[in-house]
Amino acid sequence: MKTPSRTLPDGPGATERDPRWAAVVARDPAADGHFVYAVKTTGVYCRPSSLSRLPRPENVEFFDTPASAEAAGYRPSKRASADQSAVAAQHSAVVARACRQIETAETLPVLSELAQQAGMSAFHFHRVFKSVTGLTPKGYAAANRAQKVREELSGEGTITEAIYNAGFNSNSRFYEASDQVLGMRPKDYRAGGTNTDIRFAIGECSLGAILVAQSDRGVCAILLGDNPDALARDLQDQFPRANLIGGDADFERLIAQVVGFIEAPALGLDLPLDVRGTVFQERVWQALREIPVGATVSYADIARRIGMPKATRAVAQACGANHLAVAIPCHRVVRSDGALSGYRWGVERKRKLLSREAHSLLDLDIMGSSTLANK
Repeated sequence: MKTPSRTLPDGPGATERDPRWAAVVARDPAADGHFVYAVKTTGVYCRPSSLSRLPRPENVEFFDTPASAEAAGYRPSKRASADQSAVAAQHSAVVARACRQIETAETLPVLSELAQQAGMSAFHFHRVFKSVTGLTPKGYAAANRAQKVREELSGEGTITEAIYNAGFNSNSRFYEASDQVLGMRPKDYRAGGTNTDIRFAIGECSLGAILVAQSDRGVCAILLGDNPDALARDLQDQFPRANLIGGDADFERLIAQVVGFIEAPALGLDLPLDVRGTVFQERVWQALREIPVGATVSYADIARRIGMPKATRAVAQACGANHLAVAIPCHRVVRSDGALSGYRWGVERKRKLLSREAHSLLDLDIMGSSTLANK
């Protein structure tokens, strides 16, 4: 694991010779965002421009980021906490405006244009946008356009009208991206997935029956249940006119990989995924994939992470719409009081998954300690 970046001065002289100390003494706002300083005697950290009383140099420790300071055991000062809340609110407002611009633009705006309107550098805007939405600006635009195409193709107009209404200014440009947008040709999508090949297999794991399905783009379904036939019907409902093909020996190895992850979650699961959802759902699902093994968050936490703190109920609905059990770990989302809530594949499976993840991490810690002891 990467060690948090920190500087440990070897005395007041070393601190006073550090150019960052000069920025602290000057309370230079230009230094904010480049580093923070922590005070050993109070256990808090501050931004360089903080108006707090200056500490003694020998009690100061520098960190590149607030996260590094917190990883070392420091907490933000009250002023820093207020500043972080204000900055977070400002970032959410900026990103919300950018999202509306992406959603309503006839031609997708480029990154530099969005950043300029936000008053940020392209690099900083890109980082802020992803931290708020869980997607890059390009990823958000692609998901939004894909949703529009799906909605248009569900209507009565022609395919060409659907393509233009979704924001593509030429048929050729759309067809170049149609596989990424829909995972299939538009006429096949409109026909319910006709001519799309989806391979699947059903196996057994400690949680019961498991179905894994894969399109040409990646794994498109991981379903859990008690009845294998019910899982097959669920897949057929999801892709009503696709060509469902039983997996061969090579495909059996894929399902074994998924089962192996369920039994030993700390090993990780790195598979190409064919994720199909609305813009909002994909933002939620991306945030879920960033929850570490063994950790849990609340629905409200996810809502805040995607910059929509009032969308707790919608987050829960997006979790319920997830077709990729364990790969998109909606089981790691719990109620605000820590209690387990609904889970598409049953609360008891959710409980077992979380318990298994906790034990898997503990086993890794024990193995690591034993390895160090034997060296």
